Amino acid sequence: MESLPEPVRVVQLPDGTYTYADQLPATFQPTQVVHQHIHQAPPDRTVQRIALGSGIGAGAVAAGVYFGPLLVGALTAIAASLALLAFLAAVLSWGVVTVVRSVGGKEGQAAAKTLSRVRRKGK
Repeated sequence: MESLPEPVRVVQLPDGTYTYADQLPATFQPTQVVHQHIHQAPPDRTVQRIALGSGIGAGAVAAGVYFGPLLVGALTAIAASLALLAFLAAVLSWGVVTVVRSVGGKEGQAAAKTLSRVRRKGK
């Protein structure tokens, strides 16, 4: 791991504060040396531990971890598409009823009533 830099040395001063070791005067004797390592936080593996403890194999756990978010994304996309189609159907049926009522006479009003009854039964 030659590409990684050396960890930064941090020392605790007598007053309890911390500072970098390269910024101290040469005569200072540190009381405690603290090595600061910066790591990425490990992932939460609670679900995997429970699943492995219940007898599910590691492959099934890996598949769940991988395909779980994909499934959520796909279902969200499908739900959004269906919501858009339902909205378009409602707007178009409202438009048809409005046009039939305004253009037609008594026959148009009767057809609009029939259409609105059918729409209510569908709900």
